[in-house]
Amino acid sequence: MYTAATAGFLLGLSLIVAIGAQNAFILRQGLRREHVLPLVLTCAISDAILIALGVAGFATVLSRLDWLEPVMRYGGAAFLMAYALRSLHSAWTGGNSLRADGADTGSLRVAFLTCLAFTWLNPHVYLDTVVLLGSISTRYAGHEIAFALGAMTASFCFFFALGYGARLLAPLFARAIAWRVLDGVIAVVMAAIAIKLLV
Repeated sequence: MYTAATAGFLLGLSLIVAIGAQNAFILRQGLRREHVLPLVLTCAISDAILIALGVAGFATVLSRLDWLEPVMRYGGAAFLMAYALRSLHSAWTGGNSLRADGADTGSLRVAFLTCLAFTWLNPHVYLDTVVLLGSISTRYAGHEIAFALGAMTASFCFFFALGYGARLLAPLFARAIAWRVLDGVIAVVMAAIAIKLLV
């Protein structure tokens, strides 16, 4: 059981650590200290749901819904490209900064919906959680639940570390140029992922 849980934790962590749209968004929100708790919970709980579906064998159901993959792929690419253009505009105009009072400036509703879109409109999330983790869990016959719990724990640990650890970079991001660079990097990451989805 411990072997399965450890394997799930390490594999889940290795899949989630890669820089992606969702991680870049959580990093940005963590730096601004805006709605961090609800957003990291949204990401981690979403991952937990998808991992549970994968271990329960939902990948087989997804494989039979031929129409779902292209809808998600094109919808996700459109969303990512729109966000990339928004980030590029912020990088160009320099509209972001950290304020000393740390008060929220963005709407929780908008941040929450954006977070859901990054999570549920990304086909790679389904490949990693539902398909890959779900199929590997079958190697731990009788201990699939322990494997799933290990992967879910990795997701919670990572998102909380990213969201709350980002504030350690706050002194750097007190400078407007740092935000412009970050927004530029986010724009490139989002656009690259969108193009990858299309080709």
